[in-house]
Amino acid sequence: MTGSIQTKKGRKNYYAVINVYDDGKRKPKWIDTGVPIKGNNKRKADAKLNELLTEYNSTGIDLCKNMDFVNYIEQWLDTTSVSISPTTHDAYKHTLSIHIVPYFTKLKLKVRDVTVAHIQQYVNTKLQTISANTIRKHLANLSKCLDTAVKQNIIAYNPVKRIEMPRKVKFTGAKHYNEKQIEQLLQHSKGDPLEVVIKLTLFYGLRRSEVLGLKWDAISFEESTVTIKHTVVQSFKTVHMRDSTKNDSSYAVFPMPETLATELNKWRQEQQRLEMLQPQSYHHSDYICTHVNGSMLSPNYVSQHFKLLLKKCGMPHIRFHDLRHSAASYLKMLGFDLKDIQTWLRHKDIQTTMNIYTHLDLEAKSNIANKLEARLQQFGTATR
Repeated sequence: MTGSIQTKKGRKNYYAVINVYDDGKRKPKWIDTGVPIKGNNKRKADAKLNELLTEYNSTGIDLCKNMDFVNYIEQWLDTTSVSISPTTHDAYKHTLSIHIVPYFTKLKLKVRDVTVAHIQQYVNTKLQTISANTIRKHLANLSKCLDTAVKQNIIAYNPVKRIEMPRKVKFTGAKHYNEKQIEQLLQHSKGDPLEVVIKLTLFYGLRRSEVLGLKWDAISFEESTVTIKHTVVQSFKTVHMRDSTKNDSSYAVFPMPETLATELNKWRQEQQRLEMLQPQSYHHSDYICTHVNGSMLSPNYVSQHFKLLLKKCGMPHIRFHDLRHSAASYLKMLGFDLKDIQTWLRHKDIQTTMNIYTHLDLEAKSNIANKLEARLQQFGTATR
């Protein structure tokens, strides 16, 4: 059984909302926790909720056996909020509410009645309007939900795992800038809101979430280092600031050369000057990448403004994430091998580097082809 802490308009205490199901229908039960909202007592209210859930669950009554499938999905989504990141939860919620719930609502199925055929028909229907890769993400969410139903002995097996999965399509749309184009971009971005963002991204090959997550506490001018330890991600309209990286391998400490240190120090002084000019309206934060009023650059803003910047200066369109690819290409041009590039970009394994940056492999093959051609031409000349 699940529940959540809620507030009621005009009431001073937190309420525990217990998801009780009667004949498969969700009937939330509101219980006054007695914990006042005033005074930041959310943690105490959560503890009270857990006590109530333990009490209800100790009865041993399985209220899920006859539950509507859609209600079960919504209940499962509630339970995941405490075990996954807010960004991931938002992604689950979007997929379920926009695609899966509307589709299965029409079928009016109980959890125990969902079959392989139902899931397969969902796939076949969705393939008419969205890509196979997107549908595979839908199925991953749905499979996690039904795995829980298996553990709860509501169903005997997970039907998602028995369907014909749509074939994954390898992404081939990645592009990159060459050395000349990188220099042009750096020149065109001078004075632009993304100047610092672009420079840091190209130098360190950062992800968008990593460059926007950089704080001044991650910069050590004394030790000349930059530490990747914060991220800023956006899930639809919600921006999430996290004191963590994508995964353990993403955490890293980079050396900071003198030129970059000088430029960052100048930008820090500029932020301080802007704050003095706008004492009432400036948004003070520890983030490096900000607007002139101190407010954070959101991930969506960066992607949209980057597109406008490229159009304005007449450069070929690439995604902002392709600057990471461009950084890899530049490293290859400087003579570094794939292992070096893997280390700099912090991929877990070399295969990831090879899969994503296929253009590096093509460049290597082109060099081989050119040398073979030159050798064959020499051979042909020698035998005449």
